[in-house]
Amino acid sequence: MVAAAGVRLAKLSHQFRLRGAALPVLDTIDLAAAPGEFVALLGPSGCGKSTLLRLIAGLERPHAGRVLMSERSVEKPDPSRILVFQDPTLYPWRTVRQNVALGLETRGLIRTQGGRIDAILRLVGLDGFDNAFPHQLSGGMAQRAALARALVNEPSVLLMDEPLANLDSMTRLSMQAELMALWQRERFTAFLVTHDVEEALYLAERVVVLSRRPARIVAELAVDLPYPRHRGSERFVELRHCILEQLGLQVDW
Repeated sequence: MVAAAGVRLAKLSHQFRLRGAALPVLDTIDLAAAPGEFVALLGPSGCGKSTLLRLIAGLERPHAGRVLMSERSVEKPDPSRILVFQDPTLYPWRTVRQNVALGLETRGLIRTQGGRIDAILRLVGLDGFDNAFPHQLSGGMAQRAALARALVNEPSVLLMDEPLANLDSMTRLSMQAELMALWQRERFTAFLVTHDVEEALYLAERVVVLSRRPARIVAELAVDLPYPRHRGSERFVELRHCILEQLGLQVDW
């Protein structure tokens, strides 16, 4: 089990330069996640959710404010913070095992920690597919391989940018349950960007709703439901309506 880490965003603001002009993306975000907490981020398309994950990962430096992990400033990427994308981004010429091993190889740890690969493949349900190539995998299996590639590095913080968005509805529901089980077993700190309100409520302990760009936090909702969750329960439906209202959507359907 990994040693989860707390994450704190302190007055975080960010902007891009577009044709010489400033394009504000994030505006004074204050947010803290406790070690091992699962936080979902919801908001309109293009509001800055993915940028927020990139800042936490250390792939970009904020224009203002700070990102802290265990109260230490995040200055650059680190294997303790892994970002999983919507596309599995597997190398087509590498087998599943070779794709999963990539991080360990890069860090020179394949000899000492290579044994973790088999354990992680079993954990994500890919044992027996270690020698398969990406084109031989279904969409759900490819996304499991991407999760395995992240988890083999034992991240303290797992950042997920709509990792299930490209899956069909049945596979997506199955993967949500598997992702929940992975988090409960490994207990990393999790941030999930999604546009699916039910997905956020099914997985997360807390849902953070962002405004349109430049994004501000407009609501934070504690999901006071035990795991596993039932989408048809009265409280689940009540929370769903509350979030849809915060997003400015009709709730009469």
